Amino acid sequence: MENFPSVSSQSQATLLSIFSQEYQKHIKRTHAKHHTSEAIESYYQRYLNGVGKNGAAPVLLELANEVDYAPSLMARIILERFLQEHEETPPSKSVINSMLRDPSQIPDGVLANQVYQCVVNDCCYGPLVDCIKHAIGHEHEVLLRDLLLEKNLSFLDEDQLRAKGYDKTPDFILQVPVAVEGHIIHWIESKASFGDECSHHAYLHDQFWSYWNRFGPGLVIYWYGFIQELDCNRDRGILLKACFPTDIVTLCHGVA
Repeated sequence: MENFPSVSSQSQATLLSIFSQEYQKHIKRTHAKHHTSEAIESYYQRYLNGVGKNGAAPVLLELANEVDYAPSLMARIILERFLQEHEETPPSKSVINSMLRDPSQIPDGVLANQVYQCVVNDCCYGPLVDCIKHAIGHEHEVLLRDLLLEKNLSFLDEDQLRAKGYDKTPDFILQVPVAVEGHIIHWIESKASFGDECSHHAYLHDQFWSYWNRFGPGLVIYWYGFIQELDCNRDRGILLKACFPTDIVTLCHGVA
């Protein structure tokens, strides 16, 4: 870390977010090769041979690590292959997801234990990681709500907006616009992640420009930081920050 002062100054949460994003890019690039019929059959036979020798050994987890694939995704491959062999009808996606969330539903005790080991040891994929990400995202939305209340800013949250019939909404719409660093803000979106080029461009396409078209200019908070060069749409109406702004100017009362 001494050779990379900009890295050493980052929080652990920021570094973990960056690692997760880079790992997911790697998995997406290599996903196809793990899903050929030959690869699936090879993995399944290696799984059967491994548990045949020692059912308690972390066969699936070690296989996933050996071929550099996410443990939860490897567990999904083997579970689907197992069910295809032992069930009369192909398993539905919902059934697979349910078994990954609760491996005790898997009709084979050895496989259930293997899947469980993969899920709890996967730092980037799987139902456990999804729950953690959801909780962290909710935590930061609550933090943002508290900061808005502390500043006496009136707002509508996502649930209130959906009750009004909006299908795609930011986390908070300000009922009275404010100014941040000279830019008018109508809405605020909370992102409990690091803003890299890939994720930010996807968010622009899928969310932020839609919010801009419907509600006007807004603010995105990347709580774990972002690549500074991405903050290039301020004049077009999308401002990026890494924390809640301290210099909010309200239309009626000056600096909040």
